[in-house]
Formats: sequence, structure tokens, C-alpha cells
Amino acid sequence: MNEHYELEDMRQQMATLKKKLEKQEIVNDRIIRQSLKHSTSSINRRYIFTCFLCLAMIPYGYWAFVKLNGSSIGVWVTMCILMLITLVYTVYIGRHLHNSNLYDRDLVDAYKKVAQAKRLDSEWLKFGIPAAILWFGYFLYDQYIKLAGEHFLFFMVTMIVCGTIGGLIGYKIHCRNQNNYQEIIDQIEDLTSGE
Repeated sequence: MNEHYELEDMRQQMATLKKKLEKQEIVNDRIIRQSLKHSTSSINRRYIFTCFLCLAMIPYGYWAFVKLNGSSIGVWVTMCILMLITLVYTVYIGRHLHNSNLYDRDLVDAYKKVAQAKRLDSEWLKFGIPAAILWFGYFLYDQYIKLAGEHFLFFMVTMIVCGTIGGLIGYKIHCRNQNNYQEIIDQIEDLTSGE
């Protein structure tokens, strides 16, 4: 009789333990999904900032390059084209992540979308860096025609320093996006491997 009570007590303890573990898994799953959403919102904020910056550069570029600096209209037009290409590509990449329910349902589908966005974000450098260098060269050539001798040399050195700083900041933002993408992918892999 005593053994029966002990066995029944052990069953109840096991059932209680099983319920606690299930609750813990649900809580962990919810915390991980919230972390995924937080990482995604960080990337989305950077993309939104990039879009606003691209749009703001169109009127600002006219004022800064044409009115203030005396550059040709061609410098401004090519800059506007690059800003519009950047804007469109950023929106195109961001569409993969711009869904508040991305992690609420099928994580395999979410994994595919995040991996696709990460790849597209990485591929951007293949166009963005050469395009920026070409535009920068065109801008310096335009100034070379306008300025003479020492004035151009000082201007060129200043612009190269500023361009390098801007490029490093852009690359740091790109690396942060790639790291956030990888964190999301790793967390999804952890979640789906436990299922």
C-alpha cells in the first residue's frame, strides 16, 4: 500500500515537473521571439534612416554642390540617381523584414526571408562601393576643372579625408546590419533545432 502511494506521488511530481518544463519552454520561446523582433527593428530603423537620408540628400545636394560649391548640374544629377537607386534597393531589402508577424508563425519561412535579406544587403557592396568611387572621381574631376593648382590640391585632400570617414561609417553600419542578421539566423536555428 505504501509503495502505491509513493508511486502515485512520484507520478504527480513528474507531471508537475513536465508542466513546469513546458511553461519554461513557452517562456523561452516567447523571449527568443521578442529578441528576434528587437534585432529586426534595429535593422529596420537603419533602413528607414537610410531612406530619409537619401531623400534629404536630393535637395541638400543641389544646395551644397551646385549653389554653394559651384559644381556642375551633372554632379548633382548623378548623385540624385545614386540616392534614388540606394532608396529603391533599401526598400527592396527591407520588404523582407517589414512584417510585425514575421516570427509569430512559421520560423522556417522567417529564416528564408532573413537569409535572403542578409544576402541582398551583402550584395549591395558590389554595386555601392564602385558607384560611390566613380561618383566621387567625377566630383573631383569637376572641381579640378573649376579650381586651379594649390586650391584644388587642398580641396581634394579634404574631400578624400571626408569621403574616407563617410565610407568607414557606412561600412560600420553595414557590418552592424550583417551581425544583426546573423544573430537572427542563429536564434532561429536554435529555436527550430529544438522543435
